[in-house]
Amino acid sequence: MNEPTMHRSLKNRHLQLISLGGIIGSGYFLGTGYILEKAGPASILAYLLGGLIVFCVMLCLAELAVAKPISGSFVNYANDYISPTWACGVGWAYWLNWIAYVPSEMIAAGIIMHNFIPQIGQVSWAIIFGLLITSINIFSVGKFGESEFWLALIKIIALVIFSCTALAICLGIIGGHYIGTSILLDNGGFAPNGYWSILITMVIILVNFQGSEIIGLAAGECKEPEKSIPIAVRNVSWRIIALYIIPVSLLISILPWNHAGLTESPFAAALREYGLNQLASFFAFVVLTAAISCSNSGLYGSGRALQALAKLNMAPKWLGRLNHHGMPQNSIFVSIIGCWLIILLYTYDTSSLAYTYLLAVSGFTGAMAWISICWSQYNFRCRLKKANLVHTLKYKTPFFPYLTLFGIWIQVLCLIVMLFTSDLRSALYTGLPMMIIPMIWHKLRHSKKNSSINNNTAKQTFH
Repeated sequence: MNEPTMHRSLKNRHLQLISLGGIIGSGYFLGTGYILEKAGPASILAYLLGGLIVFCVMLCLAELAVAKPISGSFVNYANDYISPTWACGVGWAYWLNWIAYVPSEMIAAGIIMHNFIPQIGQVSWAIIFGLLITSINIFSVGKFGESEFWLALIKIIALVIFSCTALAICLGIIGGHYIGTSILLDNGGFAPNGYWSILITMVIILVNFQGSEIIGLAAGECKEPEKSIPIAVRNVSWRIIALYIIPVSLLISILPWNHAGLTESPFAAALREYGLNQLASFFAFVVLTAAISCSNSGLYGSGRALQALAKLNMAPKWLGRLNHHGMPQNSIFVSIIGCWLIILLYTYDTSSLAYTYLLAVSGFTGAMAWISICWSQYNFRCRLKKANLVHTLKYKTPFFPYLTLFGIWIQVLCLIVMLFTSDLRSALYTGLPMMIIPMIWHKLRHSKKNSSINNNTAKQTFH
């Protein structure tokens, strides 16, 4: 009897919006407040640097995903082109990354929706979102793709509306007087907390951009990956400019940076400052869709990563089984349980510090996954170069090896900066064991297995 296989049910339009759904979460609508609070107007430079890092990672991933379009891709790439031990560590860390990040999305939505409807508590909102994404993720992959398409579309429309409104405020069309750069450069200038704050906020910004790599995880379930993946990579790159850089630039032009924080969405706060209360309330609905969408993408990614680990014998084999819809149902359910446990822990600490901590842990483990993608592509291309097979690639990462190496080392620098940031240092101490413990477990298990094989061989030789 044939084993079920993953269905290539994701269309090109699904793939384009899935990659965007992962990077425009409620964390963006709320986490931007933390970044503005720390870096002021200079946060726009941090977002530009973050966008450049995403661009590097996506180009590396495109080369690998087109050459080897398999579900759970980068775990397999790390296994093939770095080492099985590293793949085990980064695979489990990536899974734990989403297990921390999906609840942070629900919590972010809870914080904002509680401001909008205070009769319902933050924890209750988080539970409501948890139930919604649990139900969405047990559908077939086609249903997931379709729901993600429409949810992501709502977020994009909202950001376009905000950008147009903010531009009108800057030009004096709304409000009656021209603002220009007065708010942007008042209150301490462009970098009120110094340019060092750009690097300090980079870890949280990388969290905001996480999810773009889900294109690679979805490669085994999309039609014509050699066509759709390069298009998705190119589109994500310019959409990051359109949906991150432009809205954030306009946001800091109309909202004083010292009015931003984690208590309310800075986008809604900016609109309220100009009496646009109804439009600000609309953003509460957008946060709802953003939380569902990003959590949706996150659970999709975590389920496929866990299934890939099971297939590589780095997780229990039953987690690698597919249901009759071609979905890794067991790994999805385990991921959902992990998310619910984090939400349960959050009920004991509902402060904004807990939210920032979850984001920082997610930032570390996510960055390690991105470093692995670049490193895998570097080793992959070097192997092809030795075998004189580079010409066989259907898609090549440009400016190799400089772009790949930049993508690796700039992220390493961001992680080093975590050591010198009191808000984020403890997250580094939590993130490192999440990666190192699975690596040690895999190494010991592998050594034990080899020792057992050698002993059996010796006995057979003796007899």
